[in-house]
Amino acid sequence: MEASALGPARRGRRRTRAAGSLLSRAAILLFISAFLVRVPSSVKVYVMLHQKSPHVLCVTQRLRNAELIDPSFQWHGPKGKIVSVENRTAQITSTGSLVFQNFEESMSGIYTCFLEYKPTVEEIVKRLQLKYAIYAYREPHYYYQFTARYHAAPCNSIYNISFEKKLIQILSKLLLDLSCEISLLKSECHHIKMQRAGLQNELFFTFSVSSLDTEKGPRPCTDHNCEPSKRLFKAKNLIERFFNQQVEILGRRAERLPEIYYIEGTLQMVWINRCFPGYGMNVQQHPKCPECCVICSPGSYNPRDGIHCLQCNSSLVYGAKTCL
Repeated sequence: MEASALGPARRGRRRTRAAGSLLSRAAILLFISAFLVRVPSSVKVYVMLHQKSPHVLCVTQRLRNAELIDPSFQWHGPKGKIVSVENRTAQITSTGSLVFQNFEESMSGIYTCFLEYKPTVEEIVKRLQLKYAIYAYREPHYYYQFTARYHAAPCNSIYNISFEKKLIQILSKLLLDLSCEISLLKSECHHIKMQRAGLQNELFFTFSVSSLDTEKGPRPCTDHNCEPSKRLFKAKNLIERFFNQQVEILGRRAERLPEIYYIEGTLQMVWINRCFPGYGMNVQQHPKCPECCVICSPGSYNPRDGIHCLQCNSSLVYGAKTCL
């Protein structure tokens, strides 16, 4: 009887100690949380390659317009602690914002800001930790690719080679004022069997038209009309007009057709956008920059002018161009 009476009493004391232990742990956690506020998920920031970054804030939206007593800011990046005096490319402003002056590929990575402040003079110091994933990005490599066919001299004739050089010169001069470059990707001569005309020779040309960098050089262009897409659209119109004029001139021609002439309706133009090696587009991973060529994260790579970064578990760096 006595033993059975003591049993419940002991169990009661154990429950009391366990409850006290749980309460003390909760109190400790509450005490720590009063000092340290964490924002665990990283915020993604995109900075155009070789450009100045936006201000990366070391405060939350809630604290942005609040009064902070004795704030102290400290930034850490992929290479360790960031000190403005020792770093020419990254500066920390008086309000704790991180600013990059000339963002390079190697600067991509995880950046963490540690903020200490007092909400009021009487309150204890609070600590805030913010994490950012900062990515370099580039504009896609826009260009037009077009094909055209010409009735030609015999395929081994030197006249075809001379005509090819002359055609490239004319097209290059046509686009000179737009700071666009035309390149011959492929030139082939084939024998074509026609139903009524018999066997004839045709030249198959494939060209690409891309925009040159107008922000460099003695007279940099900053007007909105200098945007690559706008200049390429103008180039497209000029090229189409050039080939249409050839058809019109041949239509008014009374004498026999020349040996080499454009075949009406064969001009085909395709708009292409590609990312440079080490960069790729990913709407799921970068929803706030869906049309940007963002630097490939560790675990991925892009070896050529493709659109997407490919998976590569052995890749440990940003902007990988090979998978070793």
